[in-house]
Amino acid sequence: MSLTQIIGKVFVPRQHALEKHQNGGEALQRAVLEHLIQKAKDTEYGRDHAFDSIKGYDDYVGCVPVNTYEELKGDIDRMRQGETDILWPGRTKWYAKSSGTTNDKSKFIPVTQDGLHDIHYAGGFDSVAIYLRNNPMSRLFDGRALILGGSHAPNYNLPGSLVGDLSAILIENINPLANLVRVPKKSTALLSDFEVKRDRIAREAMTKNVTNISGVPSWMLSMLTRMMEITGKTHLEEVWPNIEVFFHGGVAFTPYREQYKRLITSPNMHYMETYNASEGFFGIQDDPTDKSMLLMLDYGVFYEFIPMDSETRQPIPLWEVETGKNYAMVISTSCGLWRYEIGDTIQFTSTNPYKFIISGRTKHFINAFGEELIVDNAEQGLAYACEQTGAEVLEYTAAPVFMDANAKCRHQWLIEFSKRPADVQQFAALLDRRLQEINSDYEAKRYKDITLQHLEIVEARQGLFNDWLKLRGKLGGQHKVPRLSNSRDTMEQLLALQK
Repeated sequence: MSLTQIIGKVFVPRQHALEKHQNGGEALQRAVLEHLIQKAKDTEYGRDHAFDSIKGYDDYVGCVPVNTYEELKGDIDRMRQGETDILWPGRTKWYAKSSGTTNDKSKFIPVTQDGLHDIHYAGGFDSVAIYLRNNPMSRLFDGRALILGGSHAPNYNLPGSLVGDLSAILIENINPLANLVRVPKKSTALLSDFEVKRDRIAREAMTKNVTNISGVPSWMLSMLTRMMEITGKTHLEEVWPNIEVFFHGGVAFTPYREQYKRLITSPNMHYMETYNASEGFFGIQDDPTDKSMLLMLDYGVFYEFIPMDSETRQPIPLWEVETGKNYAMVISTSCGLWRYEIGDTIQFTSTNPYKFIISGRTKHFINAFGEELIVDNAEQGLAYACEQTGAEVLEYTAAPVFMDANAKCRHQWLIEFSKRPADVQQFAALLDRRLQEINSDYEAKRYKDITLQHLEIVEARQGLFNDWLKLRGKLGGQHKVPRLSNSRDTMEQLLALQK
């Protein structure tokens, strides 16, 4: 019996418990809300918002407003200074630093002890449980796990308090036994200089029997490419013959899929998407034939959803959502985030069980001319153009070019290709056509070029996006390039760096 078969027995009870997600979503979520309210009723926030009087969801809506980071940051800063029982019971020692993706202002998301274990680590455990359920012949635990993470630093110099990438916080607090089956060593994993870390990880990992890797696709690809350079190998399975799965998240996998297929040619390789953000662990791809993810309903997260087509922007509970609609996600968590608008948008593909895709960010869209282009549209359009031309996109961003004196306007796409199309203009035409097919508002604005002209593609030089991130101290970790924006700020910065 293999080590995986022995360890796999630990996951069987949870595999059975996950069956409740099939048709018990409302009951699971109501139980989560009750637990959160009871746990936090004696905190300062709980007292100020009459948690002890809340008997159910309707009461909760009446007592607690919808919040953005701006509304909670004063309380969070007090927590960072060491104050206790503010948003969640006790003292919170860890904070996930998130720069946001539309400005340089940092956000510090509390990561409580409860949240660490009943949200983030629960998600990691369930990812493995689901993978083993789907792959009973797996040898996952017969080798090492390579976990790619960021770095952290002291928080206000308070003893034992840290601020940094969520991945670094998870590595710092992981069960010591897990270090026996993971690479790289902790000191390497938490290095702040990504370029140094990438090289050291490659050298430490290339001699190990790695069976699974976890991380953000863009940064993982960078590390794997470096390892190929060092070893002189062409395919990853030449270095790690038993590699079998990549648990990925943080950015859409679509732009990187073909590059991974070229790097890893083994027919036994699997890819499993997760939705693990600084604010919580929300979704896991439970069916390898379906790109949508299962919404995790029994963690320390209560969900609400704001219909993006609603003028009132009133959140609705999970049991009122519909498939095919675009929703902004609102969460209440055991990290002390109360009715917090996370900034991501999703679309449900199923309500029995509740499954969804990430459609974009509430601030990541282009609607300069009424076209309402979202990230999911962009990903579909690029995937189609790549498929038709054999091109591969490494990074991209897009922004509007506003009307000139002749009332001409367009979308400008800055694309760094890892494999350039033979004809960039043909690629642009295919992208434009596909966007019209999947977005009726974009199609209407493109009608006869009256409002919106044909999109423009600017080819980015190699390494441009990494250089932009490096200048902002955001190379590596969970940092990513803004994909779509209504403003030209990011685009102009990148174009200036292109010269």
